Amino acid sequence: MRAVILGGTGAIGGATALRLATAGWSVDVTGRSPELMPRALHDAGVRFHEIERDDTRTIGQLVGTGAELLVDLLAYRASQARALLPVLGAVDSPVVISSRAVYVDAEGRHINGEEPPRFPVPLAESNPTLPPAGDEVDPYTREGYAPSKVAVEQVLLDSGLPITVIRPSKVHGRWARNARTRVIVERMLRGDEVIPLARRGASIDHLTAADNTAALIETVAGSPAARVVNSADPDAPSAVEIVRAIADALDWGGRIELLPGDDERGAHPWAAPNPIVLDTTASAELGYRPVGRGIDLIADEARWVAATL
Repeated sequence: MRAVILGGTGAIGGATALRLATAGWSVDVTGRSPELMPRALHDAGVRFHEIERDDTRTIGQLVGTGAELLVDLLAYRASQARALLPVLGAVDSPVVISSRAVYVDAEGRHINGEEPPRFPVPLAESNPTLPPAGDEVDPYTREGYAPSKVAVEQVLLDSGLPITVIRPSKVHGRWARNARTRVIVERMLRGDEVIPLARRGASIDHLTAADNTAALIETVAGSPAARVVNSADPDAPSAVEIVRAIADALDWGGRIELLPGDDERGAHPWAAPNPIVLDTTASAELGYRPVGRGIDLIADEARWVAATL
């Protein structure tokens, strides 16, 4: 079994590459710099290729006559998705990572908008999404990201190919480029005795462990079909529970101070005015089983961040 992962050195890509290689797959990953390739992937026999995402000709040469699985973590524009379709046609099970940011509530509010959305709990894949963006929209801006991801999804799902689109929530794990736990880990390591949390720490903003998404990717690889599935952890801890888990992982003996309202002193990465919890029923019905709870796996990320510091 052979897998090609476009963008395979970050959290989801790295976790997927390591999981598949450990299970006996032949795994090739692409990226911009070999220096970003985690040592654990080298040790597992994963092969790195310095290829830009828009170089579809070279990607096609890498795939060659075919592969059982291709995972694309770098599709941000509809034009990128269209250009890769001929390559995806040579793959048994193509998988493309999208985002929960595509969802819109009944009032037209979304995660990257001015007003916080109020989604049903849990939030299913059938929930409406934003209108798609054109190729002229910059997907690397707050305003353009989600509509551009919608456009990518539509190109893929209209292609007639058995492409699985995965919508993760807030991703965490080893090798995360911008690990959200870092700000808390830094405070704990420098010896802060108190960590304030606004919104009384009760915010629930669903997490997605890279290891759990890797397990979902392995599951859908064995059952290719055109579909959309959410990817999120089996639990949905509050912000204060997350910080306590980080404290336990780092043996931090300080105190968490719960502040009322939106006090800026208590800003944290898991602030959600309204709860956001993804429905993962569709993933479970495919036979997917999570690696672990998010509250435990985010502690793993915290220990990794501490080690890098």
